[in-house]
Amino acid sequence: MTTDHSGRFRLRVTDRPPATADLVVVGAGVVGCATAFRAAQAGLRTVVLDARPRPATLTTPAATGAYRLQFDNAEEVALVREGVELYEDFPQRAGLPGYDIGLRRQGYLFCARDEPALERQRALVARQRAFGLADVELIDGDEVRHRFPYVAETVRGARFRAGDGFIDQVRLTWGYALAASAGPGVERPTGSAEATFVLGQRVVGLRTVGGRVVAVETHDGAVAAPIVVLATGPFLARTAALAGIDVPIAPTRRQKLIVPDAEEVPENAPMTIDEETGAHWRPALRGAYVLLTERETPASEPAWSVPTSADFAFRLLDPASRDAVAHVAPFWADVWERGVNWILQGGQYEYTPDHRPFIGGTAVEGLWLNGGWSGHGVMGSGGGSRLLIDAITGHRSGPEWGLRVDGPDGNPFRLDRQFEAETHDVL
Repeated sequence: MTTDHSGRFRLRVTDRPPATADLVVVGAGVVGCATAFRAAQAGLRTVVLDARPRPATLTTPAATGAYRLQFDNAEEVALVREGVELYEDFPQRAGLPGYDIGLRRQGYLFCARDEPALERQRALVARQRAFGLADVELIDGDEVRHRFPYVAETVRGARFRAGDGFIDQVRLTWGYALAASAGPGVERPTGSAEATFVLGQRVVGLRTVGGRVVAVETHDGAVAAPIVVLATGPFLARTAALAGIDVPIAPTRRQKLIVPDAEEVPENAPMTIDEETGAHWRPALRGAYVLLTERETPASEPAWSVPTSADFAFRLLDPASRDAVAHVAPFWADVWERGVNWILQGGQYEYTPDHRPFIGGTAVEGLWLNGGWSGHGVMGSGGGSRLLIDAITGHRSGPEWGLRVDGPDGNPFRLDRQFEAETHDVL
């Protein structure tokens, strides 16, 4: 059976799980669908299972919808760089002529309002340049305001990369899924296989025999497969525990404030971040998405429906708040003063101890992880899923400069790595 999404392409779905597959992906968010896309490209007959009735309905739609290469480690720079190259040529490489994933290069602008923040910026840019990211600029306050007139006089400097930008993460997820399923309208590459999506199927067990996975059990039956990839976002630890695997992640509530209509927001502005507080916003709709990355937010249980709080909106919009976005962009005080409609959306980051993802195998043979992205799943999905499928198949399909896993000890994202204390970026 197929179901329409865009009117031009169709997703291959079925009501009940097939009896067998080469590979089963658990989870149909952006990371799970990217994994299915890469697996199908590699010729693996793939089944995607998800408890919800549509792809991209849990944490993916609550994401900011943005990408950047301004990372604090070289490995994630490489993964996202590979993904961005895919996104820039997505319709052709996915076999979806004319498909629009909303890619807009508008940059990321990290604003510093005091000397400690400026010093952190200098140190991070030096690290980024050391591992090859040469196009990140350090800009003094006057130059920031010359190029971005909405920035406050209190901003003393900023780091900026013009090549960073925005993406429609739901459209990207559906693009992965449509390409993987190779339904009507999709131009299927030679040597690729088809993925079948089985939605509304909650996984209840991972069957193992002699230390290896042999099947995924759902409430409607089981799919026998020698390879299973868990891409269940904030539920990753709970899903892996079905096979006795301990995955250290901390699901953490994040909220997105949607201001759908605010004429004061410059539509060509970059993602604008307060280095001190982690408050940030970017143009969207006829207004903006406004967010706050709080280091102090406690971990919580994984949730199918994440609660929101009006206090979050007040903290970001009220100029009297420590976390107000008006500290960096004063026009937000005008938005607050005249009153504005807003909507809150909740999701969860799944933080790992070092804020880097788990991409690789487990102690159960055939059971693999693609998760723990710590808020970077949208931008890392393309490169990370290629890395995973290459590790599974033993083939090399990525670019010459792309990351490669040469044995378990050569994988910087393996589950059993040493977690080293690092100074992380504000986002």
